[in-house]
Amino acid sequence: MTETLDIDLAPVTAAEPILEVRDLTVTFPNPKGDVQAVRGVNYEVRPGEFLGIVGESGSGKSVSSMAVMGLLPSTAQIAGSIRYRGQSLLDMNDHQMSKLRGREIAMVFQDPLSALTPVYTIGEQISEGLIIHDPSLSKEAANDRAIELLRIVGIPGAERRVKSYPHEFSGGMRQRAMIAIAIANDPDLIIADEPTTALDVTIQAQILDVLQKAREITGAAIVLITHDLGVVAGNADRIAVMYAGRLVETGGVEQVFHSPQMPYTTGLLRSVPNLATAGTQRLVPLEGKPPSLSNLAPGCPFAPRCPIAVDRCREVEPELVEHGIAGVQAACHRADEIARGDLEAKDIYPRPDPVATRVKDDAAPNILEVTGLQKHFPLLKGAVFKRQIGTVKAVDGIDLEIKAGQTLGLVGESGCGKSTTIGEVLEMVAPQKGRLVINGIDVADLNKRERLAMRKDVQVVFQDPMAAIDPRLPVGEVIAEPLTVHKVPAQERNDKVAEMLELVGLDASMAERYPHEFSGGQRQRIGIARALVTNPKLLVLDEPVSALDVSVQAGVINLLEDLRDTLGLSYLFVAHDLAVVRQISDYVAVMYLGRIVEYGESDALYRQPRHPYTRALMSAIPVPDPEVERSRERVLLTGDLPSPTDEISGCNFRTRCPLFNLLPDGDRQVCLTVDPRPRPLDGDLVACHHAERITELDAAT
Repeated sequence: MTETLDIDLAPVTAAEPILEVRDLTVTFPNPKGDVQAVRGVNYEVRPGEFLGIVGESGSGKSVSSMAVMGLLPSTAQIAGSIRYRGQSLLDMNDHQMSKLRGREIAMVFQDPLSALTPVYTIGEQISEGLIIHDPSLSKEAANDRAIELLRIVGIPGAERRVKSYPHEFSGGMRQRAMIAIAIANDPDLIIADEPTTALDVTIQAQILDVLQKAREITGAAIVLITHDLGVVAGNADRIAVMYAGRLVETGGVEQVFHSPQMPYTTGLLRSVPNLATAGTQRLVPLEGKPPSLSNLAPGCPFAPRCPIAVDRCREVEPELVEHGIAGVQAACHRADEIARGDLEAKDIYPRPDPVATRVKDDAAPNILEVTGLQKHFPLLKGAVFKRQIGTVKAVDGIDLEIKAGQTLGLVGESGCGKSTTIGEVLEMVAPQKGRLVINGIDVADLNKRERLAMRKDVQVVFQDPMAAIDPRLPVGEVIAEPLTVHKVPAQERNDKVAEMLELVGLDASMAERYPHEFSGGQRQRIGIARALVTNPKLLVLDEPVSALDVSVQAGVINLLEDLRDTLGLSYLFVAHDLAVVRQISDYVAVMYLGRIVEYGESDALYRQPRHPYTRALMSAIPVPDPEVERSRERVLLTGDLPSPTDEISGCNFRTRCPLFNLLPDGDRQVCLTVDPRPRPLDGDLVACHHAERITELDAAT
């Protein structure tokens, strides 16, 4: 029989903190120098409060939360105090912590597929937490509660889905199932560790809505760990910024976002693409990288990257204290000057000027033309005698074009066909159906030798710079690899490698180093250098900044803009972050289930999207401004992206379309029976029968 909780937890009033962390230090022993992952962290969370903890990778955000949960490895050396409802968590043994976890304190992990057990159904995993903490609960009652929880978090068909296994759920549904497990026992504290990082913006909006709903239902306090400042702006009450294992700024969200006192916070805010201003001004990169936590130098850890650092910053580490604004604390020797207004954000981090003047030429020749492109995959069943039971319509007849010196952004949720589209472009073979023309040449007419020669003109930059680079080779050989394939002489290769490294902002002497010696942003620059080494005309950019911290992201985006304008490159830019797409793209194509549902000039499309799906994508993008973010009306899509194997009559978006739900029955009939094709509307191409009525959606929200 399961034992009852053998610790005494005092009730907490709204004025008292439910969680108090004082002088928390976490050290991981290492022969080359102990890693001080968390260094003297102090914060508290009150009942019903939403605290956002932000910072770059390696800043100590997740380690500090795992310390609260008691989930760090036994080798970790933990000091300080963590008190939950007055009781010290560090003094509890694993048995006592197990009684708290899931009942009083719950956690939503970053990767739900790893956190869920693949051999148990979703219902069994929800029921397990219920029965462990309430042994008197019957299996039938636990199953009924699991169905209720799945409904609360927005899982359609909860009675059926409760019997599904994790692999049968999409990423967004798995994360919602994790939230259902977390709120099952009405906990008082929920810690969410990057719960939306790997999700599309539409699913991210749903998950955040579910977290807020969970807070309303259970009254729980929430600690959200994230690198997305827009998410914090729209959801958190207070923010804590971490750097090099310490908190460097804390305060109310509105105060910190509008008047940051720590240069690091200022740099983060100015490096983030803002949907409201993207494309109108340059991003501000945060140069350098965080220090190693095993051998910290004296002084402020941010000093080597800080543009306003003085001698004192390199000698004494500043304390986290108030500097004139009540409730806001910053760890900076010059925070008083910033608080008084003597040092403004534009003085600390001025916006860089473009390297070249942009000249858009709409009469330029097309570098890429795609007409009626189709890529279907047969869905087979059977081990010996296979038979086709369906068709995956990955790309289902799309048209697009890219002119010399211009950028086309290809956006949409995961599974919409973006990767298949760029795969067809890069393969350079005759498509199943349709026509693919690169630099005026139909790829169907190419022989093997001509296809190899054309590969010089089309290069790719991948999403994960580490996975795309051979770790066994020095970066000089990595960059030179395409030239080796095309039999370029050795000396010419070496000269070209040095030229490319300088072009992407790295030193030519770095050619002898290995990939692990570079930061994430530098590795992505190496990937760009390799793509440019053959002097291509078209670069296919497959989520080139999604794996990078926002601070690094800005520098890579600026580099791509400068290279395009200096070299006259054309880009096919694939991304799920629509703020980044607006920053760099001239035209945007929005994909849904293998189709392009809206296509048009970037500024016009973002200013007035005509398709309900585009409108939902735009409204789901977090804006790093609390005032703007909290006053926006969301267009939330219901459910997840259908499978491309599903046969949906009429419009394939109608099953999730918020505009369809507002239409009278008579007007719905055309959506139910007729597949809309792209048609001109105010300069855009829109595949929607009722695009002229999009303002009805605005009125409804």
